[in-house]
Amino acid sequence: MKALTILWRRELALAWAGGGGPLLACGFFLTLTALVPLTVGGAPEALTPLSGGVAWLALALASTLSLERLFERDFEDGALDLIALGAAPLELVVVAKAKAQWLAVGVPLAFSAPVAAIALGLPAALAPLTVLTALIGSLGFALTGALGAALALGSKRGGLLIAVVVLPLYIPPVVFGSGALARAVDGADPWPAVALLGAYVLFAAVITPFAGAAAIRNAQG
Repeated sequence: MKALTILWRRELALAWAGGGGPLLACGFFLTLTALVPLTVGGAPEALTPLSGGVAWLALALASTLSLERLFERDFEDGALDLIALGAAPLELVVVAKAKAQWLAVGVPLAFSAPVAAIALGLPAALAPLTVLTALIGSLGFALTGALGAALALGSKRGGLLIAVVVLPLYIPPVVFGSGALARAVDGADPWPAVALLGAYVLFAAVITPFAGAAAIRNAQG
């Protein structure tokens, strides 16, 4: 546990030091949502139906920005070999890195989501639901993204490969998260969609440690 705590703190420090980390992701997220009114017009009747879906799409895209550095940096300088030889199992190392990715990037993005969604016309009363679903969804993005980053280890175009692997896997949380907001806007019960979003995160939490560790061992030869 001590080794995992040290690794987790190291990942958080590197996330903040590496090119702005969450600031870059939040800036990209807010910029992308700001472009939408320029393309569809600023009329509330046009923006409000799109607000939840656009915010979730921007959240998914922004979550991929720093994934390439999650394992590749340690793989290139040999630190990943030392980590694999340490006391902590490689499966828990994957979880620790995914958790650090979520806290450093996913949580700031989740708290930026209501700002973007409300600016696009989502009712302000749905801000707490937006934060809750974005927190759950960004955890799923971090877990799935860690798996994609592990699978891309050693490739020459890791960033492109991560996007190809990860973005299709981001479709379910985007559908469930935006669906929960859409149901709330229509006055329906959003919690079934939130429950499906939570189920996706639990599935990712079970699959990612083992599949990610296997991908790292394969890259290490």
